[in-house]
Amino acid sequence: MNAGSAETPAFVSQPPAAGWSWNKIVLLILLAFAAHVAFVFLLGTRKTAAPRGVTNVPVFHFADGASDLVRLTDPTLFALPHAKDFPPAIWSQPPADSEPPFRWTEPPSFLTLNPANLGARFNAFMQTNRFAISQLNFKPAPQVILPPVAIESLLPQSSTWQLAGEIVGRRTLNTISPPTLAWNDVLPPSRVQLLVDQNGKVVSAVLLESSGDDAADQQALALARTLQFVPADQLMLGEIIFNWHTVPASTP
Repeated sequence: MNAGSAETPAFVSQPPAAGWSWNKIVLLILLAFAAHVAFVFLLGTRKTAAPRGVTNVPVFHFADGASDLVRLTDPTLFALPHAKDFPPAIWSQPPADSEPPFRWTEPPSFLTLNPANLGARFNAFMQTNRFAISQLNFKPAPQVILPPVAIESLLPQSSTWQLAGEIVGRRTLNTISPPTLAWNDVLPPSRVQLLVDQNGKVVSAVLLESSGDDAADQQALALARTLQFVPADQLMLGEIIFNWHTVPASTP
C-alpha cells in the first residue's frame, strides 16, 4: 500500500438521519385543532349577554318649514318683507266691518232753509264792531332807478386798414395812418393789390376795387406804396383794404 492510499478521506458520505415526515406534521396539527375545538365546546357557556341601557343619546328631529331655525337660513330674511313681519301680519287681517242697522223709527224730516237768514248773525255781529278805516300802503310805488350807461359809438372813429392774402402773416416795419375824409355819405372800402419782393418793398400797387371817390383811391395807392415789410425768401402777393371814416363836408 502506498502512502496516498493509507490516508483517511476528508469527506465520507453518511446516511440521512431519521426525522418527522410531512404526514406526521399534518396529523399533529389536525389533532391539536380538534382538541382546541373540543375544549371550547366542553368548557364554554352559552350565556346571552344582557343589553346595556342607553342613556344620554342625542336625538335628531326633522325640522319643518315653520321652525325659527330654518327661517334663519333664508338670505332674504332681513332684506325683503315676510309674511310673519309686523306690517304684513296687520294687513293680512281684514278689518271687521259691522253693518249699521238699517232701521227707521220715523220718516225723515228735512230742515227748511231760508236764504234771507244766511249771514244774518254775522252781519249783526259786525254792526256792533266798527273800526276806523285807515288806508295802509303796504306796497309803495317803485322808484325807477336807471344805472348810468356809457353809450359809445359802435362805428370806428378813424380810418383803418387791414391785410389779406399771402402777406397777412408777414410783419411790417412801419405803419400808416389813413386820414378821415370829408364826405357826406359812407364810402365803401378801397381794395389795393400789393406785390412785395424779397427785401420787403412794395414793387407794385394796383387798385382792385374803388370806393367811388377818386381822391380816396389815390390816397390808398400812395399809402400802400409806403409800406415796408420784413425780408422774405420769395415774392408775395396780397391785398390791403382801407376802411374809410368820413365826416360831413362843410357846405359853401
